Amino acid sequence: MSKQPFLWPSLNIQILIGAIAGLLLGYWLNGMDADSEIKTWTLYVASLLGGLFIDLLKMILIPLIFTSIVVGIANLQSHQQGSRVWRYTLGFFVLSMVFAMVLALVVTDWIKPGSGMQLTMFADSMQNVEAKQLSASEFLAQFLHSLFMNPIAALADGKILPVVVFAVLLGIALVKSGEQKMKVLIVLQELLALLMRMIEWIMLLAPLGVFALLTKLMATQDLRLLATMGEFITLVFAITLIHGAVILPGLLWIFTRKSPLWLWRGARPALITAFATSSSAATLPVSLRCSEEQLGVSKDVAGFVLPIGATMNMDGTALYEASAALFIAYLAGIDLTVGQQIIVMLTAMIASMGAPGIPSAGMVTMVMVLQSVGLPAEAIAILLPIDRILDTIRTAVNVEGDIVASIVVDQALGNTNTNRQ
Repeated sequence: MSKQPFLWPSLNIQILIGAIAGLLLGYWLNGMDADSEIKTWTLYVASLLGGLFIDLLKMILIPLIFTSIVVGIANLQSHQQGSRVWRYTLGFFVLSMVFAMVLALVVTDWIKPGSGMQLTMFADSMQNVEAKQLSASEFLAQFLHSLFMNPIAALADGKILPVVVFAVLLGIALVKSGEQKMKVLIVLQELLALLMRMIEWIMLLAPLGVFALLTKLMATQDLRLLATMGEFITLVFAITLIHGAVILPGLLWIFTRKSPLWLWRGARPALITAFATSSSAATLPVSLRCSEEQLGVSKDVAGFVLPIGATMNMDGTALYEASAALFIAYLAGIDLTVGQQIIVMLTAMIASMGAPGIPSAGMVTMVMVLQSVGLPAEAIAILLPIDRILDTIRTAVNVEGDIVASIVVDQALGNTNTNRQ
């Protein structure tokens, strides 16, 4: 009888194992005296390993965001449906994401999960954050000034927003350049593929990095954090459900006068597939079939809007990142100003639109959102173990947003063949 080959667990399972092991080890160390030699050396090693993982993510962040945004925008020109289609599509994507993030920020500000804990683990990371309060006019002037600077200097200094602005402008310039863009675009596409390979390598360290960071977190912090994480998970589920059950169907009714029940009946196979797979890309064939056969969207419109939406329209991801940034701010013991929350909203929108459709890239863009307002990147150690749980519901909402966008764009172009079943 032949031996069965050993099946190495998937990365998600490895991260889960690392998270559980880190929580258990940290809990055990938490009960030791502060001067215990075992605790001291364990925390030293955990700090080294956790710091290495965070530094690798920071290393890849700027080039990944730059290339993915430029390539994503430039590739719009490869579709032949015409400029009206992608203008309507991007317009609806932005509108629905703004609704999602405003909802997330308002509800999270109201609930204030994690407020009052002020984890000391993040104290060192927050020492260099400027606490100066700016007036509305001063904030606007400083914000606009921060958007435009030497792109090479911004890349070198790790300044997110000017890099994003330059990437968007370069992407638009490539769209307007016709065939002349191809050489530059090919180089950027190859660079993006290389960065994806580097992320695969970095993610091999994710289980160890999460283990180290959570060991340090649990060993040095108030154990009430576990209850707070349950509160945050419940909050994100509630916000995501509100967006999927109220906001998106509301936008559909405003633009097309079609009922939510009609949408959910026709889109049900796609929504269930998205929930089960946590992948918009894997759900794409089902989404196309539902849109064209059940909801009556024209093949050309569905063939453009849904593939673009699978990588650029991430309502669930955007609202999660906005809510998570506020949650981390409360844990770090700071209150983000209205201006800082606007920066979080803009960065989360751009990050979710520019991120490649792979789970590991989502973690990198979460670092981008946190660092846009000076929050500690180490906080992803808290978010990563629960990311898989939350990814199910937010992917379903991402796919619902894509399908709603295809219906709205189809009707805006004058197609009246959509069925009301």
